[in-house]
Amino acid sequence: MSAFVEGIRERAAALQRRIVFPEGDDQRTIQAVAELVRGAVVRPTVLGPLDPVREALAAAGLADDAVTVLDPTCDDRSDRFAEMLYQRRRDRGLARAEAAEMVREPLMFGALLVRSGEADGSVAGAAHTTASVLRAAILGVGTAPGIKVVSSSFYMVVPPFRGERTEVLTFTDGAVVPNPDAAQLADIAVAAADARRRIVGDEPCVAFLSYSTRGSAEGPTVDLVRDATARFRERMPDVPADGELQVDAAVIEAISRSKAPESPVQGRANVLVYPDLDAGNIAYKLVQRLAHAEAIGPILQGLDRPCNDLSRGAKWEDIFNVACITALLA
Repeated sequence: MSAFVEGIRERAAALQRRIVFPEGDDQRTIQAVAELVRGAVVRPTVLGPLDPVREALAAAGLADDAVTVLDPTCDDRSDRFAEMLYQRRRDRGLARAEAAEMVREPLMFGALLVRSGEADGSVAGAAHTTASVLRAAILGVGTAPGIKVVSSSFYMVVPPFRGERTEVLTFTDGAVVPNPDAAQLADIAVAAADARRRIVGDEPCVAFLSYSTRGSAEGPTVDLVRDATARFRERMPDVPADGELQVDAAVIEAISRSKAPESPVQGRANVLVYPDLDAGNIAYKLVQRLAHAEAIGPILQGLDRPCNDLSRGAKWEDIFNVACITALLA
């Protein structure tokens, strides 16, 4: 286990956040919840049919009162949540009857627990698609003030490459927004910088990546990255940021001095903003496989309150770690 993972677990335990797990019928989720309880890391709520979920938790070694279990199909919050959802979405054509049906779904019920303040965050996706998790989060929770697009980051724990210490780099976006425009790319960077402060606990240094460094090439995507960088600087003037930068100029000081000597990033970037989803997804998988980096995520960002997605191939340890990060974001 990396020092970064150990750190997020310790910091999450100090907060004792209430995290909801809508997938009570998934055995990996049950095992993760059991380990979270045994470690006193978060206070879990598990959604699903009451008796089967309680039996699964008992089989995992938990006492009856160790975890709150709720069934969205018969919970007394349903009417209140349906009205909450209707009021949020009626201008978009949502009918009351449709809202009443939607809140019976665990993903939506979990998102509304977060929206209402009865949970601090949600973790799902082991048994649902990213699209389903995102839909519930956007409809139930909505985006943070000033943010119009929900995106994601991977937190890459990489071997030493510009010093003697292991580092954590933020790769964004690698899972959600296929072809962001300049405004969306700036949104993605703002959300990633804000999330990094809470998750990693250091100050962000942001590089908007391209095949060009400071005018070495031209093209539509270069213009997009330049525009996004300018928008980001207006919104977060206190954060060192530059673009367009090739990745070597973004992360290696000697190359930055050669290619972009006046860059405020100076080869110290820890938030790498990719111009599109192809680049972000390919990059994180390459670094994970070739550099043997630990990839934690995708972690959703840009939501008003945290609702995080999981890979359907997630192990219980992945669910555990994402729950810890969700606690830090709450």
